Amino acid sequence: MDNSPSSDQLPIAVIGGGPVGLAAGVHLAKQGQPFVILEGGPSVGSAIREWGHVRVFSPWRYCIDPGARALLDASGWNAPDDDALPTGRELVEGYLRPLAAHPSIAPHLRLNARVASVGRLGIDKVRTDGREERPFELQLEDGSVILARAVIDASGTWSQPNPAGADGRRGVGEDAFAERIAYGIPDVRGTHASRYAGKRVLVVGSGHSAINNVLDLLALRETAPGTTVSWAMRRASTEGIYGGEEADELPARGALGRRAREAVESGQLTIVAPFRIRRFAASQSGAGVVVAGDRRGEPYEVEVDEVIVATGFRPDLEMLREVRLSVDPILEASSTLAPLIDPNVHSCGSVPPHGAMELLHPEPNFFVIGMKSYGRAPTFLMATGFEQARSVAAYLAGDFEAARRVELILPETGVCGGVSSDSAEAEAGASCCGTGAASTSASVGAQPLTLASVGSAPAASGCCGGPAPAGTDACCVQDADAKAAGDAGCGCGAATPAETATTAAR
Repeated sequence: MDNSPSSDQLPIAVIGGGPVGLAAGVHLAKQGQPFVILEGGPSVGSAIREWGHVRVFSPWRYCIDPGARALLDASGWNAPDDDALPTGRELVEGYLRPLAAHPSIAPHLRLNARVASVGRLGIDKVRTDGREERPFELQLEDGSVILARAVIDASGTWSQPNPAGADGRRGVGEDAFAERIAYGIPDVRGTHASRYAGKRVLVVGSGHSAINNVLDLLALRETAPGTTVSWAMRRASTEGIYGGEEADELPARGALGRRAREAVESGQLTIVAPFRIRRFAASQSGAGVVVAGDRRGEPYEVEVDEVIVATGFRPDLEMLREVRLSVDPILEASSTLAPLIDPNVHSCGSVPPHGAMELLHPEPNFFVIGMKSYGRAPTFLMATGFEQARSVAAYLAGDFEAARRVELILPETGVCGGVSSDSAEAEAGASCCGTGAASTSASVGAQPLTLASVGSAPAASGCCGGPAPAGTDACCVQDADAKAAGDAGCGCGAATPAETATTAAR
């Protein structure tokens, strides 16, 4: 006899206590659904704390879920200035911690609860008969088990940085020299200053995370003159990596690009491009590490003391091996969502709003939301994750009309950088709350968006990194850069309004 418990009265398990996971809790509470939030770290926003020194591009107003704001405002929350730009640390302390302490969330939050695997109780992926009636079983790393009627995976991608290898795999010797390689955006001016001061440092990547690293290292050099900075990227040209600069409607992002250009043009650092890394080896002196690969088809190597790899992130699907997923073979996002966010096509502001219906998997009542839902696509926005959370909560509560009614408010912006001509090296969106690469072409002004409304708006002119350089046959900076590298272009100017409408309706 099968004595497995019924899942009807079990909670919905939310994996991840970051901004999107907490937003899912807010909307589940609003829907009257029992839930538990499982955060793997010792506090909410543990991943954000690792880049807590970084200031995001977008003001506070785009970093706060609307439902969470309503809860906090009603409790007398001391709200931050909507126009201020928070650091990651401020995002956690000023928003996530108060939200986690709210009576609607606190009783349902478990810290130090890292999920090791997800499956159906008592059966594996292969068995179909009676599958929907079986509850989900989440095994935690501490050996405990959580049973749930549904699962929302909002665990993000921060723990899975892309490797330095040019082919998407770890370079030969990359693991062996792990003590000399950091990923993401280490705090080189603060906590990790002693590691980089006076050292030869190679930064790998061409997105805003790489720019942050380069500028922080140059600032460190002011107090540690022996520090040298080399910047390696796979693309052949530096054009387009600086974003819109003065044309960027996000001033902080524009300023970052402008400062990077000034540093390059003044000779403050060495550009190594195009450089496709293949291996890491010990230097003859033993004092450093040799990073080797090819440059313009010829062998090339550089000896450094430290390497910072800022080439984006990818989803961890290992814990979901016993869940029936429909995963795009390229992006590792859901098969339905992938065509809408494919960076080979959507290299600027053409990603349409989406919700539960685009996030469905063959496993009933299982959803991936937040940055992880985008797989390897670099165009995710926190505001998009908030809308995903609202839509999925409505779906799980049985309000399918609300789940289909995708509503998203984004600011108007004419610059949507973040996708390089080499998508594996693109920015992963870790430091952007509500604007940037995934601002849809329909998000003109600040009107609520629905799937039905997306197709009517034309693509913004010159949106990918700003207007194209004078004298080039291109629609924007990234289009010019792609053509200069021998590609057909970035794709953002190719679609007609009718084609955009067709894409939005898929």
